[in-house]
Amino acid sequence: MRTIDPATVNALLDAPSLVAALHAAFRDGGVTPVRHHHNIPMGARDDATLLLMPAWDNEVPPRHIGVKTVTVHPDNPAQSAPQPSVQGAYLLLDGQTGAPRALIDGPALTARRTAAASALASRFLSRPDSQRLVMVGTGRLAPDLVMAHCAERPITHVSVWGRDADKAENLARRMSGHGFRIEACGDLEAAITNADIVSCATTSRTPVFAGEWLTPGTHVDLVGGFRPDMREADDTAITRARVFVDTRAGAMAEAGDIVQPLAAGLIAADDIIAELSELCRDEHIGRSSITEITMFKSVGTALEDLAAAELLIDRLTP
Repeated sequence: MRTIDPATVNALLDAPSLVAALHAAFRDGGVTPVRHHHNIPMGARDDATLLLMPAWDNEVPPRHIGVKTVTVHPDNPAQSAPQPSVQGAYLLLDGQTGAPRALIDGPALTARRTAAASALASRFLSRPDSQRLVMVGTGRLAPDLVMAHCAERPITHVSVWGRDADKAENLARRMSGHGFRIEACGDLEAAITNADIVSCATTSRTPVFAGEWLTPGTHVDLVGGFRPDMREADDTAITRARVFVDTRAGAMAEAGDIVQPLAAGLIAADDIIAELSELCRDEHIGRSSITEITMFKSVGTALEDLAAAELLIDRLTP
């Protein structure tokens, strides 16, 4: 069994190739049992979350079986010895024998596939001429999201905003030299007003931007909120946008940006226009005009992990 470290994951899973792999996976489908989602009390700290995410492909027998174990400790970055909030591992098994083939670093795989899913959605939902990206959040996912969006659209300018201005400055410095201008911004409203794409990756429990800031033609990519009590977009943003999701089952059960407006009667289930598999199967066109505001809400699906792990093991196997 191979043990695959973060450096190898990052080196071998480039955004264009992974977006193509995810497109094929969502088009062809797979088996993704409902993931286990467990709350772990942490006393005075914010509760942690344990996620168990299995998947296998539609072949009989399947080519591979995979399961990801993820822990999310929101307070980790603020501790005296900071650690990433998301940690875990991915186990890829041979589908015919069940023998372990690879143990893959979970955070690196998750960041790569999550960003690629957002870029895949952007292919259908953002304007093809999108040039200005606003990255809201400075955590683990932010660099991958920036690079994936820039690989999919002709981005020339990236604005990074975070509650901690120093972290935004540091991220902008680290990501300079990639062929686009990147800088930290202090005025989020001004940045979003001028944005073509707004990508959010935070663990906020209250909206981080106002829907009234969005201008016609903007695409909004909501990545961070993975529990019903988390919000990144306010009600105005939700009601102004045409809403798409990675999976209806996941978003309607787990995403506060969807669950809360549904519960309040601000939107109905039918207001979720399509999920990613329908876009990839050409069952829905996605964006239908240059002036509409589109929104993609992802909570992640085990199918993405499986596709990423299979691409990775294929590139490692002679």
